[in-house]
Amino acid sequence: MTANEYKVIQNFLNQSCGIVLSDSKQYLVKNRLSGLLSKFDLASFTELASALQTNSSLSTKLKISVVDAMTTNETFWFRDDMQFLELKEKIFPEIFAKKSGTVKVWSAACSSGQEPYTISMCADDAMKKSGKNHNVQIIGTDISETILQEAKSATYSELALSRGLDAQTKAQMFQKTHDGYKLNADVVRKVRFQQFNLLKPFSVLGRFDVIFCRNVLIYFSDEVKRDILSRMALSLEPGGYIFLSSTEAMPISIKEFEPVRGGRARYFRKVS
Repeated sequence: MTANEYKVIQNFLNQSCGIVLSDSKQYLVKNRLSGLLSKFDLASFTELASALQTNSSLSTKLKISVVDAMTTNETFWFRDDMQFLELKEKIFPEIFAKKSGTVKVWSAACSSGQEPYTISMCADDAMKKSGKNHNVQIIGTDISETILQEAKSATYSELALSRGLDAQTKAQMFQKTHDGYKLNADVVRKVRFQQFNLLKPFSVLGRFDVIFCRNVLIYFSDEVKRDILSRMALSLEPGGYIFLSSTEAMPISIKEFEPVRGGRARYFRKVS
């Protein structure tokens, strides 16, 4: 892969989905995209780079595959577990107490579904504790159609279940099938999935009480990151909450959110 070919791929990813790759990532890109050469009958990265700059049915499929290959889909159950404990024991009870209508949660960059399904489990636990049923709708979005198909199946391997789930939860929530472990229908029915690019307008998704936007903003430039967070603030109901990962900070220039103090985990409330 030449420097010019890498530059084309860098520009494509930045313009199509906001991913910013430094010049030091050339080896990573070559590694992840090498398999696409034979898949699309391309003789070299020169042909791949050329195809990314054209518009055809073949190049459209290639572009989708490049994005799929370059988006990291690392996830597991109850990741940053203190955030989910706060969601279950403080945030959901608070929202259930003051809201009679549908409670809506957005899991952005949801990958293979562990995050939105974990949110659904937390909602169930909070409802059981309150003794009342509430209509909870969770939408999981991701730019990768391929990974969303895995999420929609709600079927996971033994290895996937070993990451973040204890034996009791596994036994209660999953049933062994011929191709893995199928998640309980009560957990699944609260969640729907939609392919979505975070660079696009959020208005088509509606408004939310809680947003999870974890481990995705790190791939964007500071300018795009600020833009996404500002638009997420507009998508939140007054007093709504947003979770970033435990290692991410809210940009100083974003004034729409205030940190929640005294909780088990770091997260933010929309300033009403």
